[in-house]
Amino acid sequence: MSATTIDTMAALTGFSREAVEELSRLKGEPNWVRQQRLAAWAVYEALPFPQRTDEEWRRTDLRALKLDRLRPFQGFGLDGHVPAALADPTDAAATVTAGDLNAGVVVQQDARTLRTEIAPEAAAQGVIFTDLDTAFRDHGDLIRQHFMTKAVPSDFGKFEALHAALWQGGSFLYVPAGVTVELPFRAFVRATEAGGSVFSHTLAVLEEGAEAFLVDAYGSPSLDGQGFTSAVVEHVLAADAKLRYVQVQDWGRNVWSFMTERSLLADDATLNSLHVTLGARFSKSSIAARLQGKNSLAEMLGIYFGDGDQFFDHHTWQLHESPYTTSDLEFKGALKGSARSVYSGLIKVSEGAQKTDAYQQNRNLVLSRTARADSIPNLEIGANDVRCTHGATISQVEEEHLFYLQARGVPRTEAQKLIVEGFFRPVIDRIPVEEIQGFLESAIARKVGI
Repeated sequence: MSATTIDTMAALTGFSREAVEELSRLKGEPNWVRQQRLAAWAVYEALPFPQRTDEEWRRTDLRALKLDRLRPFQGFGLDGHVPAALADPTDAAATVTAGDLNAGVVVQQDARTLRTEIAPEAAAQGVIFTDLDTAFRDHGDLIRQHFMTKAVPSDFGKFEALHAALWQGGSFLYVPAGVTVELPFRAFVRATEAGGSVFSHTLAVLEEGAEAFLVDAYGSPSLDGQGFTSAVVEHVLAADAKLRYVQVQDWGRNVWSFMTERSLLADDATLNSLHVTLGARFSKSSIAARLQGKNSLAEMLGIYFGDGDQFFDHHTWQLHESPYTTSDLEFKGALKGSARSVYSGLIKVSEGAQKTDAYQQNRNLVLSRTARADSIPNLEIGANDVRCTHGATISQVEEEHLFYLQARGVPRTEAQKLIVEGFFRPVIDRIPVEEIQGFLESAIARKVGI
């Protein structure tokens, strides 16, 4: 290990063009990948940092985010090699109970892939499920066609451009036309390095008539020092494709988490998604379904539960770009301590997207006097033959309800747990996976304090 290498690695604090070049060098990437990264870095430098005057960032305070103090990537020691000592990889699966029935598994820790598996019967049908580095190496044509080009282009925004320049880790799912895989594909991303950055990317491409179930789980312990994550999720669904997608975010309490997800739906395509937000000090998620084809359908569910000083910000878009499309969104959140949430949702119907049927609902349960929830539903209608409705509520737990249960021998904390679980139950019951229902019930109990 030369002194020059040590000096170079030690100097890589904060984000820079040099960090982008060093990451590409350490990963041994071909020139076209390096050029893609550098082009994205140029976009990042050119775009302004989000301001409170920007509508999407109006209620989001980024002053405590110290990007210049973060290491730009993880998984390499000072000599540029992967450290030999790694935590038990089974920890990465703790966020969601994995079980034994999977179509494929990708486990990553600090951006290093520890395990990749795919069921032989799925592989025999041409299905690809692997880590992103392997996908770039072995399936370059598919990757170049879809990676940050259509769903989330690298010039989408400031943090998306940074992600495109420094992505490291993630998974790629490809399902050929007409192939149905009922068992879930699971990807686990875990971070264990304090002061590091995680840029995990998920790319799912389903060809015509394909069906799949994909689970993403993010988690880390609460490490010393600020952490940073920037995730991008891209779903590309061809005609008549069907994707069920579940994402669970349970980062440690010092993490600042940014996540951008875009789903493109062609004719008759169906997306059923669930987003669970439990962890991080700060979490900002931008989630959109673009219904580009006729008769496409998007079901978008969300559960979030903040406590302590957590801040959760969800922005959703239901973008109806063709006629006869349907979207159904239901996001529910609970808050305790001094936690705060912001929800802003937009149903946008393009001109000519007649017969659109869209529903948006955000409901919040406030469990303490110092918690706060803001909810801003929006409609933007460009067609005259549509049905679009939305609703938003913010309420506290009624003392009468607690008293009723306590009067019947139920302890106060257990009574509160029952009320909160009942609040979330309509969303939980819409998830046709018993294992995930059980996980959510346990997570809610943990948050309430049982």
